Amino acid sequence: MTRVTATDAALELIAEIVADHGPVLFHQSGGCCDGSSPMCYPTGEFRIGDNDVKLGEIGGAPFYISAAQYETLKHTDLLIDVIPGRGGMFSLDNGRERRFLTRSDLAAP
Repeated sequence: MTRVTATDAALELIAEIVADHGPVLFHQSGGCCDGSSPMCYPTGEFRIGDNDVKLGEIGGAPFYISAAQYETLKHTDLLIDVIPGRGGMFSLDNGRERRFLTRSDLAAP
């Protein structure tokens, strides 16, 4: 089963965003590789589809990925981190000069 965790920097940014916008959720954007960006949305403003898979929660926020990506990543651990830069256009990390970044590693058997 895929696991998702977050660095302290990511948890701090999540808390900052939640303080500004209320509860949020994450959806892994189209990238399925190390270095792609998860998108952060206000809860209720992103429609979770029947084919989306909930991987877990980070900072109290649910984290989803499409079923097709899940098939690719089901043997991978995801670590959500923060780096300098701009977030995705519709992601709540945009404009904060820090953005979320997905790091990946093969899951331990």
